[in-house]
Amino acid sequence: MYIIGMHSLPTDTFSHSKGIGDLLKLLVELKKQDHYQLLFRILKLTCLLPVATATVERMFSAIKIIKNHLRNRMRDEWMNDCLIVYTEKDVADTITNDTIITKFQNVSTKGGLLNGMSCVFW
Repeated sequence: MYIIGMHSLPTDTFSHSKGIGDLLKLLVELKKQDHYQLLFRILKLTCLLPVATATVERMFSAIKIIKNHLRNRMRDEWMNDCLIVYTEKDVADTITNDTIITKFQNVSTKGGLLNGMSCVFW
């Protein structure tokens, strides 16, 4: 059905297409993505696969660094928090220590005094 439908288009429609990404854009521009849903899905997954694979590989490398033999009993929530900070270093670098201290002071009702500064005990 796709081949028959594409033969009905002018011959220069595909002349500027150089790859799968261009074909995907062309389907959207011609508003044919709804007519050829399976093809559109396959093309979209083909374009996303290299990015998704690289991201997963990076995360497994981060897990290997964070969860080592010294921290082998780490629970899921704590590991997720550590991974977010590790992988989003540029965002974490913008947060000051004072902001973190203030956040923890406001969360806990238990508090103590450490060097003249209120501190949270766990």
